[in-house]
Amino acid sequence: MVYLKMAKDNQNVDYKKLQADLEQQELESAGGVASAQVYNQLLALYLLHNDMCNAKFLWKRIPQTVKSASPETLQIWAVGQKLWLRDYPGIYEALKKEWSENTTQIMEALKAATRERAKTLVSKAYSSIDAEDFAVFMGMPLTEAIQAAIQEGWTYDSSTKYIKPKKPVSVKDPELLSEQQMSVLTDYVSFLEA
Repeated sequence: MVYLKMAKDNQNVDYKKLQADLEQQELESAGGVASAQVYNQLLALYLLHNDMCNAKFLWKRIPQTVKSASPETLQIWAVGQKLWLRDYPGIYEALKKEWSENTTQIMEALKAATRERAKTLVSKAYSSIDAEDFAVFMGMPLTEAIQAAIQEGWTYDSSTKYIKPKKPVSVKDPELLSEQQMSVLTDYVSFLEA
């Protein structure tokens, strides 16, 4: 039986390994039906890793008997639906539910990951954003959202109540010399002809 009980400290959990172990456990389950805990953790992990395709396929594979017997499965899927729609207020509202001991840490990590994704989105898409709108994206009270922005090195203008995010530093691909480009092109053509 794989990690059905989580470690007390989020830092010590390898979520990718846990996901792989749960996938294996689902495949090896008797009669093709795993326990609700396995489905719940696996669904939550797909959401954590922003793997919406696998989350949707898992949802379709979960037997109706498991869905109806486990209210937590429905709660996790409600979070997934909000993620799919990019309904940030809805995501944070759905994450406020009570979670079992087996999924609490994953859902907390999902909340943190959602906030990071929102922060990245704002930094890429906005040159300035109303502080209240930013708080909605972050699922935080206004003062905490402003503090989070300042901790990122962003500026907050209290007179206009706008936050100015710093643009993320983009890493450019190294430019290839013409000889290297010819070599790469030759490799592609050779591969296609083989």
